[in-house]
Amino acid sequence: MKLQHIIESQQFTLPMLNELFSLADQMGSIVIRGGTLDYQHKIMASLFYEPSTRTRFSFESAMLRLGGKIMSTERAQDFSSVSYGESLEDTIRVVGNYADVIVLRHNQIGGVKRAAAISTTPIINAGDGKGGQHPTQALLDLFTIYKEIKTIDGVKVALVGNLLDGRTVRSLAYLLGKYERVKIYFVAPPTLQMKQDILDYLNRHNVWYTLESDFNKILPEVDVVYMTRIEEEKIPAASIERPFKRYFIDEEVMRLMQSNAILMHPLPRLNEISPIIDADPRAAYFRQTKNGVLIRMALLVSVLD
Repeated sequence: MKLQHIIESQQFTLPMLNELFSLADQMGSIVIRGGTLDYQHKIMASLFYEPSTRTRFSFESAMLRLGGKIMSTERAQDFSSVSYGESLEDTIRVVGNYADVIVLRHNQIGGVKRAAAISTTPIINAGDGKGGQHPTQALLDLFTIYKEIKTIDGVKVALVGNLLDGRTVRSLAYLLGKYERVKIYFVAPPTLQMKQDILDYLNRHNVWYTLESDFNKILPEVDVVYMTRIEEEKIPAASIERPFKRYFIDEEVMRLMQSNAILMHPLPRLNEISPIIDADPRAAYFRQTKNGVLIRMALLVSVLD
């Protein structure tokens, strides 16, 4: 699987996903034995226009475990020539002369596509504006479902929280739509429900979905609960009911879930999941972060080879 750029979830076919998961499993063996030096002559630039912990560290850990080297900047809009007005295109052309791959998080939807359009150096999308895409997060999420549930065909997934501009759930919905008999439950307050473009995509591909606001109603039905943050500023000030309690997972809520279901979250969490749930074996969100290194190692290998 040779990739030039990794921009969006739609570019991955089922054979590519199967190959990626197989490669990620191989990366797991490499990590266990302490890494490799196969890519010691390669340099990765992580260029982030927005703050990040998990995505940036995960990519940097992945590159270091492959034996490569890293250059990194966070808040590039403040601490680079961008602060003087340099265009994204010029920044990419310059950084591309310094590195073999660029991992880019941009603060505008379409920013990564613009970068890839002019770059001869591989570009990997590490998050693309509010309401854009985050394909590598979606890939590690899908890999987690595959590892935990043992299948993706026929899986029932609840995507919960701020679905309106959540780039992780948008990207994951695209990927889930590639599998057979998948059922997607979009669970959110009406003002934060999934945008029509994703629903249109699922309709075109005959993927079953439903829009729900009653969290407890769907919990006994699903194999995967994928929580996301509901930021307080997203709720209209005039709204009488604050949704946080309705979408909060504690021990009582976990009792409604199937015994073999899993709870996922892209992190960071705010007030969606009680820390007491961390000890529940169905809580998979920290295992997600471990899977993220393996998937990103596999993606780096795919663009560097």
